[in-house]
Amino acid sequence: MEHVIFTEMIKKAREGALEVGEILVNSETLASENDLNALKTLHVAWFDGNKDHALNYAIHYNYSVLLLRLGDTLAAKAALEQSIQLNPGYIPAQVNLGAVLEHLEGKLPALAQWLRVSEMLPQVTSDNIYNLKIAMKMAGRVLEDMNNHSAAEEAFRRCLDLDIEQPEVMHHYLSLVQQQCKWPIIRPWPSQRGITRGDLLADINPLTLAMYTDDPLFQLGNAFHFANTRAGRPSQSFVSRHPALLSAPSGGRIRIGYVSAELRNHAGGYLMAEVFELHDTSRFEIFAYSTVRGEGEEMAGRIRAATEHWIDISAMGDAEAGERITADGIQILVDMQAHTFGSRPTLMAMRPAPVLANWLGFPGSAGTAYHNYLIADDFVIPKDFELFYSEQIARLPCYQPNDRKRVVSSRQPSRQELGLPDDAMVYCAFNGQHKITHFTWRRWMTILSAVEGSLLWLLDSTPDINQQLKNLAEQHGVSADRILFAARIGNPDHLARYPLADLFLDTFPYGAHTTASDAMWMGVPILTLAGRSFASRVCGSIISAAGLPDLVCSKSEDYVARAIDLGHHPEKLLAYRQRLQGCRESSVLFDTPSLVRTLEERYDAMWRDYRQGRQRAPDLTNLDLYRKIGIEIDNDNVELVSVENYTDLYKENMINRSTYSFIRPDDRVYK
Repeated sequence: MEHVIFTEMIKKAREGALEVGEILVNSETLASENDLNALKTLHVAWFDGNKDHALNYAIHYNYSVLLLRLGDTLAAKAALEQSIQLNPGYIPAQVNLGAVLEHLEGKLPALAQWLRVSEMLPQVTSDNIYNLKIAMKMAGRVLEDMNNHSAAEEAFRRCLDLDIEQPEVMHHYLSLVQQQCKWPIIRPWPSQRGITRGDLLADINPLTLAMYTDDPLFQLGNAFHFANTRAGRPSQSFVSRHPALLSAPSGGRIRIGYVSAELRNHAGGYLMAEVFELHDTSRFEIFAYSTVRGEGEEMAGRIRAATEHWIDISAMGDAEAGERITADGIQILVDMQAHTFGSRPTLMAMRPAPVLANWLGFPGSAGTAYHNYLIADDFVIPKDFELFYSEQIARLPCYQPNDRKRVVSSRQPSRQELGLPDDAMVYCAFNGQHKITHFTWRRWMTILSAVEGSLLWLLDSTPDINQQLKNLAEQHGVSADRILFAARIGNPDHLARYPLADLFLDTFPYGAHTTASDAMWMGVPILTLAGRSFASRVCGSIISAAGLPDLVCSKSEDYVARAIDLGHHPEKLLAYRQRLQGCRESSVLFDTPSLVRTLEERYDAMWRDYRQGRQRAPDLTNLDLYRKIGIEIDNDNVELVSVENYTDLYKENMINRSTYSFIRPDDRVYK
């Protein structure tokens, strides 16, 4: 803004001659020009000349937003308090004050402020509904951070009562229900409009869905819907710059970019560290793009030291990050998050590289038009199961890499130290509680009932959730004192206590992944049930790669019978332990050098297919229809692993739907 015009505006403001509309319009202009200090000067001049203006409360609110942008949180708090003093009923200021209080004083003052807002809105108006939604969403987030799961669930539920079309809120709500083992997970409730099963499943997060049901066609359709609603049509695309990469010398190094939020002290970081260290840098130039800051974390430092290029894109917008990846000349971009925390769906939709592969972070199909490959193995995705995925499948010896340098505490505790009887059969299940379904729990209780004196050793959670599980045991006729909890401790110490367990019982449909590798490394056998979906088969892949394929069950009744048999015959478990210890160094599971060499062969093939015009387009046939059918299946009462003719279930639903005439004749379930 020109100096003369700005000077005149300041003069008018100080004289009380600048209209409210003018200050708001000019505020937008100055903000867009990023002249925030000039905008601050304008507000101060306004207050000097308009001490008694009826709309001063709104200008103070506007001023607080500016101060937050300038990083002056204390002054922003004062501006919000002044706005509220002038107009206590001005709800936007009340809501924002909660956010400022959280930053300055902590979660409890912020929570109290947002709950106060909820009590101030007795009238049903569009403005009140909007502000109450914000207050309830913020309160739910803080309560969840404080591990007050039940109260957080109620806050998110109130938020959904006001507006069911809030995907982020729905994700948190359903995730909280899963974490608390409150079954059934999908529970409609009466409200002014009536919340239905369809409402609750319409925007379910793909990761939450993978824990809810072994229904890979529903998961595929849901991933397609989720990707489209989250990323939509990006504002720009880098596709036009891909052909320039074809002119690169055919003998030159292939540039591989890994985009991940887990290149730190995280399960993904632990799995990938040695992969980065073993890459053949004479043939591949490796770039790591971190979407989450992880400075100071041991694993982040190790991975950073192993890569030629480490780029923190956590503070970059999608367009800026895409420009950086494109400028780096990345030929194959490996998306290690897809639909999990830290993912960048809009960035991926911009296609900053000509080849995009989905690997490791998300256990399933991305369901997009731009993920060309899904990296898996023959067990996770048998040939007959490829119809459940939109991507072309690239196969490794074992889907999951492993770090052979993991640190284990030198001190192994005794059972007595941890409250475990020396003579008891100890089943452990160190997956998170959110992976436990009522079908799995029922199987575990049947096993405990059949093996006298046996115990179930779970990871510790909140006191309320621990008590919930004990109560659920009592409901199945199993004494609560047979459910024990392992305190959450550092990973080296956690690994050291694994051998105190006799057998690891896997969850279903979302089984153990990194946790399974840890158990195998520590010599503890795992019993798993393998279904059809990706998440339900990873543990089976790990167990098979470790050399114990007979511990993989395909039927739930076999899983129960096998667990009971092993509980009655400790000599069989000892034999499995000896097999694990004897083949740990030679098994496929821990042959990370072989996995990396195969991975690099797959990268060579991907790039060769692109150069020669053979890259296959993702198969997106009828995915939205699969989602609609999946929503109608009551997975709280039907466990699909027991349905033998699974694809026939979808065929029948497709034929019976009024829209059947739009089904493409080459649909995957008819092939």
